[in-house]
Amino acid sequence: MRITGQDRRFLFLQGPHGPFFHRLGRMLQASGAQVLRVGFNRGDRAFWPSGDSFLPYRGTLEDWPSHVATLLAERRITDLVLYGDTRPIHAHAITAARALGITVHVFEEGYLRPHWVTYERGGSNGHSRLMQTSVAEMQAALAKAEMDQPEAPARWGDMRQHIFWGALYHWFVLAGFWDFRNFRPHRALTVRQEFLLYCRRMILLPFHRWERMLAEFRIRHGGFPYHLALLQLEHDASFQKHSPFTTMAEFLAVVTEGFAKGAPPHHHLVFKAHPLEDGRAPLAREIRRLAAVHGVKDRVHFVRGGKLAQLLNHARSAVTVNSTAGQQVLWRGMPLKTFGAAVYSKPEFVSVQPLAEFFSQPTRPDSRAYRDFRHYLLETSQVTGGFYSSRGRRELLRQVVDMMLSPEDPYDALTSGNAAPRQQLRLVN
Repeated sequence: MRITGQDRRFLFLQGPHGPFFHRLGRMLQASGAQVLRVGFNRGDRAFWPSGDSFLPYRGTLEDWPSHVATLLAERRITDLVLYGDTRPIHAHAITAARALGITVHVFEEGYLRPHWVTYERGGSNGHSRLMQTSVAEMQAALAKAEMDQPEAPARWGDMRQHIFWGALYHWFVLAGFWDFRNFRPHRALTVRQEFLLYCRRMILLPFHRWERMLAEFRIRHGGFPYHLALLQLEHDASFQKHSPFTTMAEFLAVVTEGFAKGAPPHHHLVFKAHPLEDGRAPLAREIRRLAAVHGVKDRVHFVRGGKLAQLLNHARSAVTVNSTAGQQVLWRGMPLKTFGAAVYSKPEFVSVQPLAEFFSQPTRPDSRAYRDFRHYLLETSQVTGGFYSSRGRRELLRQVVDMMLSPEDPYDALTSGNAAPRQQLRLVN
């Protein structure tokens, strides 16, 4: 059956920072579909140059549920496209779309980031179909798959591009606040505070790099066994919506106490910050305080951002709330303890031990089962490419439009044997 966008009407809401959603909309138009975009601030407008398809919303959040329900019905929308499914404007729109039988396309950062992007229908992370799919069901579906598991490329995009697009977006929002006076960000900080944090992060990148290099040198050459605590952004949707914690300080306290009670006295604990951590939460200071309280201040370290691979190569185990970095832990066959809902939180992979016991004698995951899980992701929801680099966007667009136009979502397509051919990753020198 020919893949076409004829008789399809796509409504875009908020997307990742940068030009990806506009490029995606243009390709859907080329397929024969009609495309519209709702914008909530001047940043949304700046990254959607096609003015004739841009629908500004200047109302309040309280009025949005009735507005979007009317918009979906009057415009006869068949498909809703958004980035993340938990921010209030998206959650309300998904509810309205489901009531009308509209297909919901959800983009997210890759479950196997940074070399893949996540594309699902209906929901992502804690709302993903993966949460109810067992490893045995995945293995049965893979019986029809023939793709070898690709290796990640040596280099794909740049974290600085992510930070740049974020800073530019918030500058547009701040500069055009008068045009969208009712807009309120889905996070606790104001737009001005977000913009200043992005600028501060860009300015301090060189200084943080040297600080990180020194901390990593001390850890690598310390000669001690260590456990990794993988931190997340406190304002991240997965942390806020799919975990038992409301602040990162709560998680830090639980981990430090568990380590002090259970880890052998010659073991160390390394807290690894998220690469996009911008200082809104005083992590380093709180870690030092907790380490002193529990009598382990000489055995606790803090690493500010950076790449994870080298630290993982020598770690004994890892603990996290529900970070996607947990997949890198499992790929290495290392013990992993989680606290929140995550698509990889399967009993075959993640330890169910009490935390003190985990630090004392962690159980290892079923690595063969995890490789099947990873293979399943690569055959379904994980698409090569990225949102923020020009090359990453090109690779992503080559594949994801056909997936969106398919009558089956990626998981059903694999089960039925109709999964689209996947582009193999090529190593980049």
